[in-house]
Amino acid sequence: MKFIVVGCGRMGSTLARTLVLREHTVTVVDQDPTTFAKLGPGFRGKTVVGVGFDRDVLIEAGIQKTDGLAAMTPSDEMNVVAGRMAQQIFRVPRVVARVNDPRKAEIYRRLGLQTVSPVVWGVNRVAELLTYSQLAVVQTLGGGQVDLVEVEVSQLLVGRKVADVMVQGELHVVAVTRGGRTFLPTLGTIFEHGDYLHLVMRATSAERVKAVLGLG
Repeated sequence: MKFIVVGCGRMGSTLARTLVLREHTVTVVDQDPTTFAKLGPGFRGKTVVGVGFDRDVLIEAGIQKTDGLAAMTPSDEMNVVAGRMAQQIFRVPRVVARVNDPRKAEIYRRLGLQTVSPVVWGVNRVAELLTYSQLAVVQTLGGGQVDLVEVEVSQLLVGRKVADVMVQGELHVVAVTRGGRTFLPTLGTIFEHGDYLHLVMRATSAERVKAVLGLG
């Protein structure tokens, strides 16, 4: 796949190198050419000097044939403008913008722009590391508001149904691993001893989720 990364700071350069390692084609855009040194001498992608929301710069970067764009500059405003331009003018299928202000991130998300807030994500992860949790976070979604977690079924849940633990807007069981096989459950699926549950939960609902799952 082909991607454009706008901004070659610490976050943007790390993302660009990661995408290249995953065998994707990457173009990095930054108005300061000295930042490209962060990509390292072995970087196999392309670099373009210019402002990330300039139409001609984006065209030079190949936005008309790109599969996704990530706006990762330190400026929330620049990232949003670049992201909205990629969405609305060039119809890029996947667009993500870094927005440092959590309040702004939520506003732009409601407008249809997928955002990542390092502040929210970082705070949630630090809190998780500082406190013991029986909920193993596999992946954080969005700006840190939703987590995909794994947990072994508690004795309290054995014999109960998936519908018994679903909490609208807070907790959903998306898959169950049983005997080495993972499957998508129905609301009537009954939990068995040794099951591992794959859940999507609101990050701020950890304590409520533990109570519902019977975790001490």
